[in-house]
Amino acid sequence: MSEGIEGIPQTAEQETKGTKEDKEARAAQEAAGVEQTGVSGTAEAAPSADRADTYTYADIDIDTDFINPLRDPRDRRLPRIAGPSGLVIFGVTGDLSRKKLMPAVYDLANRGLLPPGFSLVGFARRDWEDQDFAQVVHDAVREHARTPFREEVWQQLAEGMRFIPGDFDDDTAFKQLRSAVEELDASRGTSGNYAFYLSVPPKFFPKVVQQLKKHKLASAPEGSWRRAVIEKPFGHDLRSAEELNRIVHEVFDPEQVFRIDHYLGKETVQNLLALRFANQMFEPIWNRSFVDHVQITMAEDIGIGGRAGYYDGIGAARDVIQNHLLQLMALTAMEEPAAFDAASLLTEKLKVLKAVRLPQDLGQGTVRGQYAAAWQGGTKVRGYLEEDGIDQSSTTDTYAAVRLQVDNRRWAGVPFYLRTGKRLGRRVTEIAVVFQRAPHSPFDSTATEELGSNAIVIRVQPDEGMTVRFGSKVPGTSMEIRDVTMDFAYGESFTESSPEAYERLILDVLLGDANLFPRHQEVEESWKILDPIEQYWATHGRPAQYASGSWGPEEADEMLARDGRSWRRP
Repeated sequence: MSEGIEGIPQTAEQETKGTKEDKEARAAQEAAGVEQTGVSGTAEAAPSADRADTYTYADIDIDTDFINPLRDPRDRRLPRIAGPSGLVIFGVTGDLSRKKLMPAVYDLANRGLLPPGFSLVGFARRDWEDQDFAQVVHDAVREHARTPFREEVWQQLAEGMRFIPGDFDDDTAFKQLRSAVEELDASRGTSGNYAFYLSVPPKFFPKVVQQLKKHKLASAPEGSWRRAVIEKPFGHDLRSAEELNRIVHEVFDPEQVFRIDHYLGKETVQNLLALRFANQMFEPIWNRSFVDHVQITMAEDIGIGGRAGYYDGIGAARDVIQNHLLQLMALTAMEEPAAFDAASLLTEKLKVLKAVRLPQDLGQGTVRGQYAAAWQGGTKVRGYLEEDGIDQSSTTDTYAAVRLQVDNRRWAGVPFYLRTGKRLGRRVTEIAVVFQRAPHSPFDSTATEELGSNAIVIRVQPDEGMTVRFGSKVPGTSMEIRDVTMDFAYGESFTESSPEAYERLILDVLLGDANLFPRHQEVEESWKILDPIEQYWATHGRPAQYASGSWGPEEADEMLARDGRSWRRP
């Protein structure tokens, strides 16, 4: 075959030229409204049935109907890119917004997961212009973003930033917000898709959602969506949670409401499901026949700081156990879902929460405490009652521990110990599944006196990963068995760093993926578990004192000792 231009075979070159001429002729005919019965108005017949639309040369296919090769269904990245949309943050001047939300939005944009026209609208009581707000976001991103700062990404994001000054009962401000949304639809192509993030104290939730309804911001145009994102706490007891849900659902359908529990956005929490249901080696022993007990711990090494106004009267149990720890417990104890979707996960988590049983004696099966003044990390720290803004007679708990049972076939008789506290030994969140000891040991007691129980420990933070603890012979001439560990760490096993929880959760909101968000049924079931404990504490004495920097009050150690067990030292 003879060679044509730049080595292309002449036959293929001629076919390619002919195809181009045919396309130009057809385009001209379509523009003139002429029916395509031939080419270029000549007597040439319509293409025959055996004429291919694909031309081949040099082992390359050229398809006249272009298909984007990046739209390969096997590429798992593409379905996770948000479509045209915007995010409105109420309470945009708060710490949560500055340290978490704004950096998360930038990190998503920097990773290419937001659309080019994505818009960010701030609403707060500040006399700012759009450029002032953009500067605040810029400073927050520079200080707290996880990914490197890139000017071109920032400029594109900044073009879609708007700020609305006003109070939550200011009708004029909400009219300006609606105008801003409509202007962004036209200028940025957001297609009427908006999520409203309520980064405000819970007492303002009803007012904000009612204003959104009043000014027709909650209802989306045809073919668009509107969603509400609510931060915890979701009420302070069952009755207030039900009332809050009622008010919110008068404006937004349950499927439009996304309740943020940032722990569920952490990679290690999601990995708990992968660990259990994608591996054959764990699930067969994940039950009462092999598990002795489960410990779920969330410890902080700091005090309340300047949050006295928020924290006093709420306490550790309401702040952490009702949402974070009960969610972790539900994920640990749930049966395998039919599919990894929001409805299936909700079904299985609700089964666990409905099966939870409290101790018959709440005095023996629960403990609350307050941190006392002590030396911690080489610094003398104040006790809770000495913190600014705290009443000397306060009975608010800064430490809480409870023993729960799951009354079903898989977990009957297996206690779940949940604990949380401030000013503890170090910052850590972990789930420890502790297994029963071997039913018979052929070794003498001296060989196994340093051998503990096997355990699988999922580290949620800060050293994300997993540890498996088991016994192994110590090298030497004698038979001595001691605990050893095998460790998996995210930072060592994967080249990509784990995204912040808020990155994943904000992206899921924009995508409408509710897998990692507690639904209102879960919130109410969790309050049904905690309310009797809070009511008991309200009428029985005061919280036990524990030294700052320790691992909680002695009463918590005694609670496990009565069961023949002890707390893990993280």
